Amino acid sequence: MKTVAPAFSSKRAAVLSPLSGLALAAALLVAGCATAPPFAYSVPAQPEGTSGYTEKPGWANASFAVAAANPLATDAGYQVLKAGGSAIDAAIAVQMVLALVEPQSSGIGGGAFLLHASGSKVEAFDGRETAPAAADDKLFVGADGKPMTFIDGVVGGRSVGVPGTVRMLEMAHRQHGKLPWAQLFVPAITLAEGGFKVSARLATLLKTEQHLKKDPVAAAYFYQPNGEPLAAGSLLRNQPLADVLKKIATGGSRALLEGDVAQAIVTKVQSHPTNPGKLSLADLAGYQAKKREPICHDYRAQARDYRICGMPPPSSGAIAVGQILGILNNTPAATLALDTGMGGTAGAAPSADWLHLYTEASRLAFADRAQYLADPDFVQPPGGSWMSLLDPAYLADRARLIAAQPGGQSMKVAKPGLPGGMKSAYAPMTEQPEYGTSHISIVDAYGNAIAMTTTIEDAFGARQMVKGFLLNNELTDFSFAPTDASGAPVANRVQPGKRPRSSMAPTLVFDKATGQLVMSGGSPGGALIIHYTAKTIYGVLNWGQMPQQAINLPNFGSLNGPTLLEEKRFAPATVDALKARGHEVREMTMTSGLQAITRGQAHGKPLWLGGADPRREGVVMGD
Repeated sequence: MKTVAPAFSSKRAAVLSPLSGLALAAALLVAGCATAPPFAYSVPAQPEGTSGYTEKPGWANASFAVAAANPLATDAGYQVLKAGGSAIDAAIAVQMVLALVEPQSSGIGGGAFLLHASGSKVEAFDGRETAPAAADDKLFVGADGKPMTFIDGVVGGRSVGVPGTVRMLEMAHRQHGKLPWAQLFVPAITLAEGGFKVSARLATLLKTEQHLKKDPVAAAYFYQPNGEPLAAGSLLRNQPLADVLKKIATGGSRALLEGDVAQAIVTKVQSHPTNPGKLSLADLAGYQAKKREPICHDYRAQARDYRICGMPPPSSGAIAVGQILGILNNTPAATLALDTGMGGTAGAAPSADWLHLYTEASRLAFADRAQYLADPDFVQPPGGSWMSLLDPAYLADRARLIAAQPGGQSMKVAKPGLPGGMKSAYAPMTEQPEYGTSHISIVDAYGNAIAMTTTIEDAFGARQMVKGFLLNNELTDFSFAPTDASGAPVANRVQPGKRPRSSMAPTLVFDKATGQLVMSGGSPGGALIIHYTAKTIYGVLNWGQMPQQAINLPNFGSLNGPTLLEEKRFAPATVDALKARGHEVREMTMTSGLQAITRGQAHGKPLWLGGADPRREGVVMGD
């Protein structure tokens, strides 16, 4: 990793709008803690950026840093850290503001995966949504006996799973919080009541959204009386969400999953006029967040040894990222430098030779993902351990399939392997659309770090709004087809109480020799999350880039089909070289939302180097 930083932005933007006396009094009332000094939240200058590609400078901070997808959310986390809060405290404040200002991606109606590190000790918190007890594997099978189309499954109550984000954050806060739970809701409540400016990205997505206005509650909130979507810069208030957040601030997750809020969720889901769902009050009240053993594996780059940690199943992210990187390390990929030409910081982009190796490794990883990965409470791992998929000998064997292709040609579509030497009784899942999501990375002044990826799945979720927040459509991450043509079951089929497979890949990287944190990162982007995250890890560890440079690199990948390249970011010669190797190349929009923080140095002093994706409106703040 490079140790000298260029010119960076530092710290947060100046606070321009102090809290009024009335708002401060309300905040103190919500905080509900007479003995602790109140967290004094100040409303920052609000973002005016455009949705598209906006170059960002990278950031450097000495003590702590927070990276999130919207400046208002990042600022809330910054103020919590400044007030002495922990990384978990900041993550809670960030998530609640994201629920308000980035409702299309995540919120209290969805789920999340969180990695927490205290020094080199890593814990994995699972807040993934669950299927209702009344759901079965025919949930997304139509009357004709065929799987529904994706959008027919999404819109309405059918796709809504039990939301888990709030209960998971509550669990993590009990263990690692420093500020009172209630105080962490003050920023979101203050912004919801006082108003926030609609960001350019939210306004852009509203312009192309076709289903949200079918819900009367969402239509009244997101659209003008004439049916036009809200414009960027419009002041938007959300008193219903503020009221719910006040209840959660004082009553914890039970205020969301029991009582009148839970009843409103269930009524909305079950009474949808054309696509009702099966969610019940018992499903909500019985939801349990879980602590799981993280997936950690060794990785060597530039003569240094690292330990990369991520979420275990039901997330497929850590295993797929680990497989891709591990397979690449058994190829000549490490000898291939970045090309100069189109794309990336300083005109850098991966070469055609490197992209060939990467996308072949991706095909092999995604074949295994489709065959094996699902909720571990319902599906046994191959060979008795998920680590069988990351076994060095197995990955070396998989890499030999790339070298074995005649003339260096693409295998086009890979088949799953036999990790642990065991053949699976399950059928592979066919690829389905995955969308949505937001990522948060934070390091605090106490030596703690988090990487948290949070989602309601598709943009605007199930397009159902309840009391100021949107409900998820997470059940569409299950396989719509429960079996293959021969009747063999798909591991990731719908089952009562089951958690759908995810691609979310929050990642923490450590120096293996010292145990020091090297990196926190992750991204939204559906199944492409895996590639966005792997790209950034590889750029930092293998190519010695700072996080902003690695994030800026053009996006690429394969889901075990065509080779996907971010449009207008690769030279024609690169595209032609891949086609000559038999790749079916598709150039397309690949809107990652990467956030990353890495350990670095400048002038002999340690720094936290931060990066935020130029394809979205996130920023990094810290001291």
